[in-house]
Amino acid sequence: MAPARSRLTRKECLLLADVANEAERHQDVVKYIKLIIDSHGAQLTIDERNLLSMAYKNITNILRNSWRTIDNMEKLQVVRVIGAQKPDHPLASRHLALIREQRRRIERELTDSCKDIVALLDRQLQPAARSGEESVFYSKMKGDYYRYMAEFASDHDRERYGDQSLTAYKLAYKHALTTLDPIHPTRLGLALNFSVFYHDVKSSPERACHLAKSAFDDAVTSLPTHETGVDQVIRDSLTILQLLKEDLILWSREIQD
Repeated sequence: MAPARSRLTRKECLLLADVANEAERHQDVVKYIKLIIDSHGAQLTIDERNLLSMAYKNITNILRNSWRTIDNMEKLQVVRVIGAQKPDHPLASRHLALIREQRRRIERELTDSCKDIVALLDRQLQPAARSGEESVFYSKMKGDYYRYMAEFASDHDRERYGDQSLTAYKLAYKHALTTLDPIHPTRLGLALNFSVFYHDVKSSPERACHLAKSAFDDAVTSLPTHETGVDQVIRDSLTILQLLKEDLILWSREIQD
């Protein structure tokens, strides 16, 4: 259990969240950042926000990877059921049912985690966010977690979560275009994830390429002309630009093929 709220200052909550992060106790990170939000206000510092973002990212990435693994196992088992000899068919079908139940359990956990951060964004973080980078960051997060839910949902829910993700991404991108430089890593990270949304959820490599190329070209023209004194922000931006370039190459091949 967390220590009583009255006993923990903001700095102490941040310290415990940082310790939990180092120990890869991601749920504990969320717990202490939520304690900061509830006890000390929803306008987070950069360090607090980054810890919260990374904790949810790690939690959901583990579940998403688990879901993909079991989904592949399920598909293999379907092939076995179809090709099974009659005496073995009931056993193969039983195995398939067990695998499917495990997949559904992971889906429920993943949905709960995504809905948890979306609710936190809606109720507390976004209303308290400052205009500019902070607002873009939170809207991007909302788009990301609706996208995660859309990735594995059934047809009806996939469309609903996809629409909610699109709304959040559009709001974030519109705000980013007017408040952030083209080379800003938050704006580039948004463009990267928004283009992935068009490719993976909307099945539109053309729109994904258009968005990614536009962001890439705008950022390249804004790069510093000298190499000396390049700070961490520019290095982060260059890393995202490389990811955009790799996706552009891959998706362009898909379109050609």
